[in-house]
Amino acid sequence: MTPGAVYLCTAAGFLVATAIKLWALRKNPRDPLLRAVTATLFVGALLFVTAAPPNLAVINETLGIPNIAAPVTYCLVAAFDGISIVLLIHWRGAADPRVILRRTRLCLTAYATVMAAICILFALGDAPVERLRDLDTYYACTPWIREMILLYLVAHNVAAATLVIFCLRWSRQVPGALKAGLLLITTGSVCTLGYDLLKYTAIVARWLGHDWDTLSTDVAFALAGLGALLVCSGFLLPPLGQRAGSLWRALHRFRLLHPLWLEIRPEIPATSPPPMPWWRPVERRLMQRETDIFDAVLRLTPWFDHATGKQTYALALADHSEIRRARTEADASVLARAVIQKRRALPALTPEHRWTVSSTEDPDNLAALSTAMLHSPRVHQTRHTTTHPDPTT
Repeated sequence: MTPGAVYLCTAAGFLVATAIKLWALRKNPRDPLLRAVTATLFVGALLFVTAAPPNLAVINETLGIPNIAAPVTYCLVAAFDGISIVLLIHWRGAADPRVILRRTRLCLTAYATVMAAICILFALGDAPVERLRDLDTYYACTPWIREMILLYLVAHNVAAATLVIFCLRWSRQVPGALKAGLLLITTGSVCTLGYDLLKYTAIVARWLGHDWDTLSTDVAFALAGLGALLVCSGFLLPPLGQRAGSLWRALHRFRLLHPLWLEIRPEIPATSPPPMPWWRPVERRLMQRETDIFDAVLRLTPWFDHATGKQTYALALADHSEIRRARTEADASVLARAVIQKRRALPALTPEHRWTVSSTEDPDNLAALSTAMLHSPRVHQTRHTTTHPDPTT
C-alpha cells in the first residue's frame, strides 16, 4: 500500500470516529471533554487528508505556490499536538477549574505561536521545486526552510514527550479502560518520538553529505500513521469502555431481575405500559422493570405474612448463618406467598401481622431478592405449601 493510501485510510478512520463523537456532542454540546475529543479527531482527519502526497499536489496547485502544502501540513501537525495536550489536560482534570483553563490557554498559545512562526519562516525561505514526499530532506540545508522544518519537529517532539510522561504517570494510578487508553496513548506517542528521531537522522545525514532519505520518506511515514491512530484510539477507549461497561451492567441486572419480575407479573396493572421491545435502550427497559417491581410490592403489601417471613428467616439462618441472605430469602418467601394469597382473593392481613419486605427498600438488593426467588429451596417450599395447603389445617 502506498503512503498516500495509508494516510487516506488513517484519515477515514478519524472521520468515522469524528462522526460518532459529533452525534454524542449533539446531545451534550457543552461538555468540554467531548468537545476536545471531537476537535482532536477532526484535526487528525484533516491532517492525514492533507498529508497524503496526492493531496499535497492539489493544495500546491490550488494555491499556486510551490510547496505551500508543507506549512499547511506542519500547522495541522502543531494543531493536532496542541489539542491532544489540551484533551489530556481536560481528561485529567484538576481541583480548581481555573488551573485547567490556565493550562489550556498556555498550551494553545504556545502551539498557535509555533503555527505562526512556521508560516513566517516559509515566507522568508525559498522552496521553488515541488517535493511531495522528501521536502524535509531536500530542503534540509535551505535557510529559513530548514528552520521551519526543525521548528515543527521540535514542537512535535515536545508534544509526544509530554504525552508519554503524563500518561505513564497517570496510568499507574488508574485501572481498567482508562489505564488501557493511557497506555495506548503512550505507545502512540513513542511511535511519534520514533518518527521524529528518523526525521532528525535523515536531516542530519543530509547536513553531513549522506543520503538516508528513506528513513524519512518510508519508515517515518508508517510510524506517523500508526502513532496517530494509537493516540486517538487511546483517547476513545475509556469513554467507549465506560459506555460498554455501563450497558453490560444494565443488561446483566435486567436479566437478574427477570425471575422476580415473572413472580410479580400478575400484579402489574393492565393499564401499565407493555414491556419494551428488545431493541429499546436497555437502561429504559431496566427502569421499567424496576418500576413494575416496586409498584407490585406496594400492591402486595397487605398480604405480606409475618409468620411466613419469620419461619423462612429462621430456617435460612440455621442453614447458612448469613443474616443478610437469610433476610432476603425471607422477603422472597413472603412475596411469593403474597402473590398466591392475593390471587386467591384471601383477605388482607392486619398491620400487626404483616412482614416488612426490606429487600426492596434498596434497589441494589433487588437482584439478590430475584436470585433467591429463583434458587432458594425455602422459597420453593413456601410456594408449594401455599399452592397446596395442608388439608388438616
